[in-house]
Amino acid sequence: MSENQNIAKSVLEAVGGQENIVSVAHCATRLRIMVKDKEKIDQEKVENTDKVKGAFFNSGQYQIIFGTGTVNRIYDEVIKLGVSGTTKAEQSKEAVKSGSKFQRAIRTFGDVFVPIIPALVATGLFMGLRGLIMQEQILALFGLVPEDISKNFLLFTEILTDTAFVFLPALVAWSTFRVFGGNPTIGLVLGLMLVSPSLPNAWGVAGGDVQPIMFFDFIPVVGYQGSVLPAFIAGFIGAKLEQWIRKRVPEALDLIVTPFLTLLIMITLALFVIGPIFHSAENIILSTFKAILEWPFGISGLIIGGLNQLIVITGVHHIFNMLEIQLLEAFGNNPYNAIITCSVAAQGGAALAVGLKTKSAKLKALALPSSLSAFLGITEPAIFGVNLRYFKPFVMALIGGAAGGFLSSILGLKGTGMAITVIPGALLYLNGQILQYLLVNAVAIGIAFTLTWFFGYSDKMQKNISNE
Repeated sequence: MSENQNIAKSVLEAVGGQENIVSVAHCATRLRIMVKDKEKIDQEKVENTDKVKGAFFNSGQYQIIFGTGTVNRIYDEVIKLGVSGTTKAEQSKEAVKSGSKFQRAIRTFGDVFVPIIPALVATGLFMGLRGLIMQEQILALFGLVPEDISKNFLLFTEILTDTAFVFLPALVAWSTFRVFGGNPTIGLVLGLMLVSPSLPNAWGVAGGDVQPIMFFDFIPVVGYQGSVLPAFIAGFIGAKLEQWIRKRVPEALDLIVTPFLTLLIMITLALFVIGPIFHSAENIILSTFKAILEWPFGISGLIIGGLNQLIVITGVHHIFNMLEIQLLEAFGNNPYNAIITCSVAAQGGAALAVGLKTKSAKLKALALPSSLSAFLGITEPAIFGVNLRYFKPFVMALIGGAAGGFLSSILGLKGTGMAITVIPGALLYLNGQILQYLLVNAVAIGIAFTLTWFFGYSDKMQKNISNE
């Protein structure tokens, strides 16, 4: 039996056996288990299982942290043992009674945008690499200047960096239909209609080179390249409309009538009502968020860097995905990423201090890998397995994150993408900002490490928790 098979078997036994499990799902880092009776869970046994970096209840689910990549393999082994698997979105519906209405709404919002993020991560990396290649200093190493780069090569790089944002409404509508119970393919087609080449290009209209089509002399109709909110609202209403139509159409006509009416009604609503209203709302939200990020004297970085990981604990941090996407689409950069990477790095710094200072082999084996995970951009193992468990290291990490965020704002750091931070995130700052990026991360890590070492942790704390 392989190591992962043994781990899967141990986890099932520790949570009360297969008969105590309703369903199992996973996200990027956590195995999410719906259980019938949480009193049957052996918390200590779960936490002592190999590769487990922490476990806790949240949103009606028992969540076991394994980390990126590992969780996929453990999930596969759990399913092989006969446990009922489900998607994270479907499991969220099972847990719908848990948490406040706001928390449930944010979880659903996250379910829409999380699947889109990998494509945007890749796009951000392409932007960073393009920025690196096009720097005069880099080209000079090969005896070139920017004018020597062929137009065909530039066109190739534009395909890599622009496609995801040109067709962003299609991605958003597809995912929204999927989450809210519609046919994702219909959502995809609806989203593609919003960026049809037959419509005036949104960027051309914004630049003043193209005029919108005026219907009834007062409704401006344009394409929605790079837009998020209109596609999300259209996707939500469209999924519900499709369900409503399907219930009322004879089965023999469903294949023809349902998609026909759904697309006809929704593209009419999207172009004439939803688009104009929510595109304006989107611009207001973006302007407000950008204004906050531009608060003087580093205030925005201090606040966001200090509070970001508190938001991560609540699980509602995915609400900022839409705002980051809007920043990238509108301005081609993302100052928010530069700030929150400091909050992530600081959690790794605090966990590293605990791991190096403790004499407990068990805690050292948990804290050191958790700090590495944080330096790779995933903080849950460090937060739930170490820092929050002893509380003071978590507070010291918040201070480190605030200091790094403050410096990031002062220096005006802006990434070329989103969703990756700390070490991988360096690829987003190859456009001449890499040294400043390393500096702000070093400050965040150094302050969190130092404060935790001197004031945030001692092995007496570890002994107290062990005796509880």
